[in-house]
Amino acid sequence: LPISQAGSIHPFKRSNPAPSQALTMSHRKFERPRHGSLGFLPRKRTRHHHGKIKSFPKDDESKPPHLTAFMTYKAGMTHIVRDVDKPGSKLHKKEVVEPVTILESPPMVVVGFVGYVETPRGLRALTSVWAGHLSDECKRRFYKSWHSSKKKAFTKYQKRWSEASKDGKENPMAAEVERAKKYCQVIRAICHTQVGKVKIGQKKAHIKEIQVNGGTTEKKVDFIMGLFEQEVKIADVFSQDEMVDTIGATKGKGIAGVVTRWGVTRLTRKTHRGLRKVACIGSWHPARVSFQVPRSGQRGYHHRTEINKKIYRIGKSLKEDANNACTENDLTEKAITPMGGFSHYGTVNEDFVMLKGTVAGPRKRIITMRKSLLPQVSRRAVEKISLKF
Repeated sequence: LPISQAGSIHPFKRSNPAPSQALTMSHRKFERPRHGSLGFLPRKRTRHHHGKIKSFPKDDESKPPHLTAFMTYKAGMTHIVRDVDKPGSKLHKKEVVEPVTILESPPMVVVGFVGYVETPRGLRALTSVWAGHLSDECKRRFYKSWHSSKKKAFTKYQKRWSEASKDGKENPMAAEVERAKKYCQVIRAICHTQVGKVKIGQKKAHIKEIQVNGGTTEKKVDFIMGLFEQEVKIADVFSQDEMVDTIGATKGKGIAGVVTRWGVTRLTRKTHRGLRKVACIGSWHPARVSFQVPRSGQRGYHHRTEINKKIYRIGKSLKEDANNACTENDLTEKAITPMGGFSHYGTVNEDFVMLKGTVAGPRKRIITMRKSLLPQVSRRAVEKISLKF
């Protein structure tokens, strides 16, 4: 036989390396996604205890000026019965029971506005105008301890308003208002809640800037000036069957280990020094623990924005409608508060919103509702809701 066929060295074939030289890399038998999303890092207690509206819906000048968000307080959960209206679905015209969350929403008060100029680096606040009278619950927000303070906040500002009204001038802040109309692109209303109307044991109002969309800058400024020191109801901002986003801090759970916090698998039964652990927290080099590795720490009390919650009902306060939980099918005269009150909350006396499903946070927590950032066109979003019970 020629050498090439005899199994010895062929000029073009590479001989197989001996088993001792083979570099065999191990691999997983099955693919496995990582445990826990890295999109929400760092998992620590939020700084924005009352929720932060990080973006507002896109402005459309063709619409009339309107507010884009509202502050509410979580009261608790209950359930409703309704007929499904989804042609083609197996549930069409059948009854379903669905969980709903009740958010108490006393009217907000508009006490000022801020005008922003668009710059290449984002928005820059150009000017702000406040109303002539601020309630005590609003002023409390400017102090750490109200009872020991001199309560001088905004006294000089009020004086300017009162002097202007004596002199017969329309508006003492006319110069600032004109500046806002002339230069600003974005106008946001300064609103505060009437926290005394919800019985959560707090007297300090929550204050937020809420963007005004629709119309030109002049119309926006005039719209807010017309609302100064006026109440804005939830029904003026949202309507039934609308899809909204909720913003707030989740319920705090304290310090948790890796199995609870990240959902990693427990180790085997006989493991030395505990089994609710991560076995290997990284390779020797790089000689540090990378941020992707699950570690124990804070769980809950994180800032979260949840999108696409459907409004099932906007209810009136007990003063306006004592039987605000009645429906066409259920003629029992009853209010939305269950017997004995919502647990750890009490009775809902003011206007309320009923949202489908859950909302982040415990009862009494402030929840900001914001209009959806995108136009909602799905079947779920446009379905008309009529409650039976």
